[in-house]
Amino acid sequence: MLVYSEQMSTILVTGASGGIGAEVARLASARRVPVAIHFLQNKPAAESLAKEIVAAGGRALAIQADLGKEHDVLRLFDTAAHELGPVVGLVNSAGVVGGLTRVENVTAATLEEVFRVNVIGTILCCREAVKRMSTAHGGSGGSIVNVSSIASRIGGAGEWVHYAASKGAVDSFTLGLAREVATEGVRVNAVSPGIVETDLHAKAGAPDRLKRMAPGIPMKRPGTPREVAETVLWLLSDAPAYITGSILEIGGGR
Repeated sequence: MLVYSEQMSTILVTGASGGIGAEVARLASARRVPVAIHFLQNKPAAESLAKEIVAAGGRALAIQADLGKEHDVLRLFDTAAHELGPVVGLVNSAGVVGGLTRVENVTAATLEEVFRVNVIGTILCCREAVKRMSTAHGGSGGSIVNVSSIASRIGGAGEWVHYAASKGAVDSFTLGLAREVATEGVRVNAVSPGIVETDLHAKAGAPDRLKRMAPGIPMKRPGTPREVAETVLWLLSDAPAYITGSILEIGGGR
């Protein structure tokens, strides 16, 4: 069983109304950690997850916020801390793909949306987490896990180079922030999933992508949100106390 710090309080999970984020929230609550469930638009799914967790004896709260708006991010963290307790764990799972397209066809509007959510939103949330966790700011420490993508390494050619580039920015940011706060009690890591069974593919306009890509994965199958979430929870725990600035791939050998 994973051991969490006695000071472990709230974990804030962005993009937690479905997919990997929702599974992270479920696993965290199973370890009796209060969970702030962030969502942008899918209020019914987020509130349903919160009710599910509460019914199982946990503590959870669904909070709406646009991560591209600074005041929304501030409200998100303040609400989570006020209602559930100090935020000492952050999982940046919110992200958008921007559809499947070659670079020659990508629009400025798509680029703005993808980088606004995947990069600006991640950086703003990490900034606020550090302000609350860092011992340099009077905090007791904490852990941040950013959800990147194997696309940042392989480039996403012919599908979503724009998305891959945004995740490359997340990787670089993870490395830099980890080193910046390494002596302040805050660990910063990333997980880099490959093909995972979420609705991301259907939303991008390719509902058959999982089946199509599976033969090219050494393990011959897509991963599950649970498999990614287990790794995220491990990184949040005290077990990997000497791990920071790492980007852990979860891609079945891809």
